[in-house]
This record gives sequence, structure tokens and C-alpha cells, in this order.
Amino acid sequence: MTERTALLNELAATWRRDIPLTAALGIAVESYDGVTLAVRAPLSANRNLHGTVFAGSLFSVCALTGWGAVWLALRESGQDGVIFAADSHVQFRKGVAGDFVCRCTPDTGGLRAGLDAFKSKGRASIDVACTIDQDGKRAVTFTSRYVVHAKHA
Repeated sequence: MTERTALLNELAATWRRDIPLTAALGIAVESYDGVTLAVRAPLSANRNLHGTVFAGSLFSVCALTGWGAVWLALRESGQDGVIFAADSHVQFRKGVAGDFVCRCTPDTGGLRAGLDAFKSKGRASIDVACTIDQDGKRAVTFTSRYVVHAKHA
């Protein structure tokens, strides 16, 4: 098992253990290449009365994917902290009518600055953007600022 695979397994276990909503959403890490985190969720667990994905599920999967991207960046830099979503915005552009994948690719420069600030000050703000596409078109755009605090014993 590679170090990255172990880290993704730890992320999935953290979601299951500490964020019970993830089980109901049916989310799973689809891929992570060291930059982009992709999280898959099924329509069956997230559908609304119209047969499309419930907007609250889309928002939640985006929030969890962004949180996961920050968590992974912290861990890969040898750091650990408490992560909070501080400010989030979502645009629903198109209905999602099937299983879907949320992708988060943090801005490299902003992420690096946030990780450096966290290392030196024990606190940082990190902005991320997540997207969900349907049939080759952008369906959801999500932006969020996550605040990271040092863990206190």
C-alpha cells in the first residue's frame, strides 16, 4: 500500500467516524493525484422528488470535498489541525441527474501560503473551489474558505 493510499483510507475512516452524514451521502474518494481530490456520490442516496440530486447533498459533498482537500494538504505537509468551513458559496447551474463526482483543486500558491501560515502561527485561512459537472457542462460551482487551527491538548 502506498503512502497516498494509506492517507486516503485515513480520510475515508475520518469521515465515517467523525462526520456521520458521509455514510448517508454514500461518498467515496474516487481519486487523488496530490493536487486534485475527486469524491464520488450516488444519485440513489441523494435524490430528490424530481429524480435529480438534492441541492443540499450537492452542497454537502462539495463542503466535504473541500474539507478533505485541506485535510490532505495538511497531512502531506506533515501537519495536523482542526479544520472549519468559515464561508461558503454555491451556484447551482444545472440539475444533476445521476451519480456525480465533485472535484477540488486548491490554488497551489494560496494553499502553500496557508500551510506556511499555519506552520508559523498555528492558524490559517485556505480558499478552495470545487466543481461538479454533468454531461460535460458545469452543474455546480462551490467556493469556500476553510480556517485551520492548531489542535490543543
